[in-house]
Amino acid sequence: MENKCTKYEGLMTFGDEARLLEHIETCEDCRREHERMQKVSELIALVAPEIRKSRRKVAKLKMACASFALFCFVSAAGLVNFNTDIHDTIMYGQTLTLEDYGLPVDSYGLIMVN
Repeated sequence: MENKCTKYEGLMTFGDEARLLEHIETCEDCRREHERMQKVSELIALVAPEIRKSRRKVAKLKMACASFALFCFVSAAGLVNFNTDIHDTIMYGQTLTLEDYGLPVDSYGLIMVN
C-alpha cells in the first residue's frame, strides 16, 4: 500500500505560495490536487457574477419589504395620534370614567339604561 502525501492542505492554508509551488514541483500527489483546485477556482470565477446578481436581487427585495413595513408603521402611528379628545381631558394620576368615554351615566356613575 502506497502512502499519499498530505502536505497540500497544510501548505495551502498556512504556508506561503513559494513553499507551496516548490513542494508541488517535487510531489506528484500535491500537483494533481493543485490542478483540481485550480479547475474549481476557475469554475467559481465563472459563476461569481451570477451569484452577485442574485444577492443584489435579494437585497433589493429586503429593502422594499423594510420600506413598506416602515411606511405602514408610520401611517398607523399617525392615525392613532389623531384621537386627541380623551388626551385633552385626562391628566397624570387621573382615571377615566364612563362619562369621559361619552357614555350616558346616572348619578351613581353606572351606565344608564332606558
